[in-house]
Amino acid sequence: MLFHGGCAATQIALEHKNLEIQSKMSATIFLDVEKRQEKTVYLDIKNTSDKEVDVQLLIKARLEKSGYTILPNAKDAFYILQLNILQVGKSDPSALRDALGAGFGGPLACAVAGTVIGANSSSPLRMFNGGAIGGLLGGAGEMISGALVKNVTYSMITDVRILERTDEAAAQQVESSFAQGTGTQVTQSSQGTTTRHKFQTRVVSTANQVNLKFEEAVPQLQAQLAKSVASIL
Repeated sequence: MLFHGGCAATQIALEHKNLEIQSKMSATIFLDVEKRQEKTVYLDIKNTSDKEVDVQLLIKARLEKSGYTILPNAKDAFYILQLNILQVGKSDPSALRDALGAGFGGPLACAVAGTVIGANSSSPLRMFNGGAIGGLLGGAGEMISGALVKNVTYSMITDVRILERTDEAAAQQVESSFAQGTGTQVTQSSQGTTTRHKFQTRVVSTANQVNLKFEEAVPQLQAQLAKSVASIL
């Protein structure tokens, strides 16, 4: 079993040698097809992650290619497209599934991860002792090569909101709840009217490949997010 790491590393390298890009939405958004002739949109794009990324130009280019005009004033636009990039970085696939399932505004649980063969605390290389080194020296090269193989997943998690103008004012009720200190929960509620319908979803974009570097993944993630978001309108 001590030398199984090298074989496992080879298998992972073969299975994930090609870059795989995916983008999934937590909920489908259907806009009114009878109003598709309205081709004006205002972009409100935020990035609250700890990484420097910029998708505004990519989204703008895709929308303009589809015939939309980007307006500088939200009040004049038929659609308001709001994005908040919440997380960008190396992620655990199971945590990404949870983040997607949580939907718009839901919690994130994206721990730094990536399958590493022979590079953790239980690695056979760490199990060697003085008496075993001589007998295992022949396989050391295989184990070292295995330690260099990583199945890496990078992700970009984005909450998306679209506001669509309506012909008639609609009733709206807003409720919010937040903690006040450690023992108090405050709930607020307000009512009013709005002239826009609200649609919300979460987009999780991923890039996966063996030994994938962050600077290689980011352009792919940005392009995939822009494609997914622009395709809603």
